Amino acid sequence: MELVRQRSSVRRYSERPVEREKIELLLESARLAPSAVNFQPWKFIVITSTEGKEALCQSYTNDWFRTASVYIVACGNHAVSWHRRFDTKDHCDIDVAIAVEHICLCAAAQGLGTCWVCNFDPVKLGEYLALPEGWEPVAIIPVGYPEGDGAVRPKNRKTIEEVAEWIED
Repeated sequence: MELVRQRSSVRRYSERPVEREKIELLLESARLAPSAVNFQPWKFIVITSTEGKEALCQSYTNDWFRTASVYIVACGNHAVSWHRRFDTKDHCDIDVAIAVEHICLCAAAQGLGTCWVCNFDPVKLGEYLALPEGWEPVAIIPVGYPEGDGAVRPKNRKTIEEVAEWIED
């Protein structure tokens, strides 16, 4: 529970570079994430180059976004994801989301900050990444050391009673 409480959306990063070993650990945590029927319909693209960062900043233009030292673009392929037989519900985005949260929790455990970014221009980003057919960017995860003392802001969350119900005997 402490790790879950520690993870937060970080929107200010220090200039301290993130060690490659830590990024590799993030990728390993994503690789080990569960997926529907173990189809693993994901691909993770790590961007550290100046050109790559600029392309990302063309698809998502908030100033804070520029301060991260590493970006992981989580991509999914709906053609290879599992589809529920009763209604053909596609689980690609769900599977990718589980892997992304593994990345975010693993980052928090290492003292790194992350933030889910989904409000980006997928066409611009997709063109830059030149993804193979069927692949699309699902989320961008900026990664870096939080600026300042790293204190987690209080979380504004609904109560248990608002989000859960019990069906009991």
